[in-house]
Amino acid sequence: MAIIIKSEKEIAVMRRAGRVVADILKLLAAEIKAGMTTRQLDDIAVRELARYGAASSFKGYRGYPASLCVSINEEIVHGIPGDRVIREGDIVSLDFGAIVDGGHGDAAITVGAGKITPQAERLIETTRGALEASIAAARAGARLSDISHAIQTYAESRGFVVVREYTGHGIGRDMHEDPLIPNFGPPGCGPVLQKGMALAIEPMVNIGGWRTRVKEDNWTVVTEDGSLSAHFEKTIAITNGKAEVLTPWDE
Repeated sequence: MAIIIKSEKEIAVMRRAGRVVADILKLLAAEIKAGMTTRQLDDIAVRELARYGAASSFKGYRGYPASLCVSINEEIVHGIPGDRVIREGDIVSLDFGAIVDGGHGDAAITVGAGKITPQAERLIETTRGALEASIAAARAGARLSDISHAIQTYAESRGFVVVREYTGHGIGRDMHEDPLIPNFGPPGCGPVLQKGMALAIEPMVNIGGWRTRVKEDNWTVVTEDGSLSAHFEKTIAITNGKAEVLTPWDE
C-alpha cells in the first residue's frame, strides 16, 4: 500500500477543488424537488463546473457517462442520471467530484425530496453522524481502521448497518488512491495517520441488510433486499494533527 503524502502546495490545490465540490453540491441539494429528472441535476452540475472552470472527476472514469451520480431510495451509489423522475418522499444521494489545477475533490450528500418518512430521516441523520464521527477519529497518530470503526459503531448503535462491499479511499492527483477505507472493522489496525494524508471518507448506511447488487447498467449499486440507503462523504486532509475538511458542503 503506497500512501501518498501531500505537500502543503498540493493540499492548497485540493482545497480549491474541494470548495468547488462543496459549493456545487449545496446548489444541487437546494434544487432537488419532486417532478424533476435526475438528468436535470447532472445538467446543473455540468453548467456549474464550466462556470468554475473545473473539470469533472467522474465523467469518462472507467466509462462512466455523467458528471454526477444520483442514487434514489434503495440505490446506494453510482446511479446514472437519466429520465427517472424524482418523486415526493424519495431520498436522493448525490455523489460529485471535481478537478481544479490537477487536484481532486470528492463528496456526497443525501437529501429528501419534500416530506420523507421518519425512518428515512433517521437513516439520513445517522449516516451524516457516522461521517462526522469518523472525521473526529481521523487525527495524526491514530490508525486507519479507527475511521472505519467509528463509522460502524455509530451506525450500528442506532440500529442500521453499513455497506461492506464499497469503501472510501485516498485522493489527490488521482480520484482514487491508496488506502481503501472500509466502513467497518476493529480499531487500532492499518497504517498510522500522519500529516499530509488526504482521504475521501464515505459511509454508506442501510436500513436492511448490508449486501448489495449491481443493476443491469453495470454501474448502479442497490441494496440486495430493496431497503433504503443513504450516503455521505467528505474529502479531508490530516493537517496540524487533525482532520481538515476540504469539501465543506455544510458551511
